[in-house]
Amino acid sequence: MATGTVRFWAAARAAAGQAEQTYDAATLGAVVAALEAEHGAALAKVLAHCSFLVDGVRAGLDFALSEGAEIVVLPPFAGG
Repeated sequence: MATGTVRFWAAARAAAGQAEQTYDAATLGAVVAALEAEHGAALAKVLAHCSFLVDGVRAGLDFALSEGAEIVVLPPFAGG
């Protein structure tokens, strides 16, 4: 397990009701699942369309997290 910070942007921030929070998980997928369980359907719907950066690198759900990693949740912007 690793701990770190999740930073939410745009619609993800609105759905989560906060700009950031901490996590304790081994993979990005585990973090996403925990966020969906904690924040409910509104955030889950947004996360389904998001890109994720881990320490500045685009990552998939199977990405193994290192201690202190920063996850940035980026919803599509301006039709992108």
